[in-house]
Amino acid sequence: MRFYIVILFFFVASLSRAQSYSLAQLEASFLKENYLLLAAKFDVSKAEAEIVQEKVWANPSLAVSEVNLWANAGSETLSPLFGSYGKTQQVSVELEQLVETAGKRKKRVAIKRLEHRMAVYEFEELVRELRKELRQHFHHLATLKHSQTQLVDMVKLFQQLEKQYQRQVQQENVSKADYNRVHNELLRMQKDLAELEADAEAGLSTLRVLTGINDLEIEKLSVAESFVSRTLLVPKDITNLIAEQNIGIKKQSTAIEMAKQHLELEKAQRTPDVTLQLGYDRGGNIMQDFIGLGVQVDLPVFNRNKGNIQKAKHQIDQEHLTYTALQRELEQTVLRCRNQLLKYENVLNQWTDGMEEGQDGMIDNYRKHLENRQVTLMEFMDYVQSHREARAAFLDLWQDYNNTFEELQYLIGKDF
Repeated sequence: MRFYIVILFFFVASLSRAQSYSLAQLEASFLKENYLLLAAKFDVSKAEAEIVQEKVWANPSLAVSEVNLWANAGSETLSPLFGSYGKTQQVSVELEQLVETAGKRKKRVAIKRLEHRMAVYEFEELVRELRKELRQHFHHLATLKHSQTQLVDMVKLFQQLEKQYQRQVQQENVSKADYNRVHNELLRMQKDLAELEADAEAGLSTLRVLTGINDLEIEKLSVAESFVSRTLLVPKDITNLIAEQNIGIKKQSTAIEMAKQHLELEKAQRTPDVTLQLGYDRGGNIMQDFIGLGVQVDLPVFNRNKGNIQKAKHQIDQEHLTYTALQRELEQTVLRCRNQLLKYENVLNQWTDGMEEGQDGMIDNYRKHLENRQVTLMEFMDYVQSHREARAAFLDLWQDYNNTFEELQYLIGKDF
């Protein structure tokens, strides 16, 4: 039995070590575990509650007044309220109910519905912003992972060279200056590796917060999808999709509708509301028990709400101009990102796998030539430095390429 338990333990341990996370898995965890999204959902729920609240009528008001606590000498005798009490008791009761006219309540409900739509758009925008941040950090870590692999190999190579040159210095076969060159280059590579690991840890920390995966490490990232072509996924009618998909455009369209609804509400405010009254009076007039009806309404003599109506009209014009400006800016930004994406891919297409493999093989050849003294140490170090710079430029280009693609998807508001 113990044997099977041990086997099961090592099997589970091997699975945990082999656990890797693709970008799709990270996004699934992000949508499920991100606390910012969970908190933002309450804004949508609050907007829904405001719609419910706006539908209800105003509460009626009840006023009780003219209640006497004692009777004076000139009081009249009335019929008792109950038993022998109340022969000199006076009281006035009034019930009022506000009735809004011109459909003001429905217009406010319509505005609340638009505010709810705006809350939904803001939630979607937050999702897309955080998703773009997650994806760009993922692509950045992908480049760091490849850079780390290369740099670790370089550090190992120069550690071996340092030991070899240290022995050669002791045997007086090479100069101390050559050993110092190897040693200094090793220190610089170790410094670059430490900075790279610190950069990776910062990116991992962001991904851990976004996804809720606390044990996420760079070794667990499946980064192959960061090095694939993207341009074929971009729609040809990309500018036409802006009005249909972009969250900012949708929010601005909603802002225009809200401005129009506010104008309708302000026009409705010109019509005075009516207050219905029902009153009961005991002992306050010629009737012992008096029940009367009344109506209260403001007379629109001085205030016809002209200023607020004019303000609402200006707001509509302002929102239309903002929409046009936003649309033009988005169109230019989208075209710029698309053109930049094509330029990046044209450059990347010139960097073939064969060239990469050839350059990696050249380092081994140069090392053999160095050991056989067919090249100098300076020539070897110059080639290594040139190779590192070229690989770094290549990976930076891939990162810019992916970031531009993610920015393009964010601007459109749709995954291609």
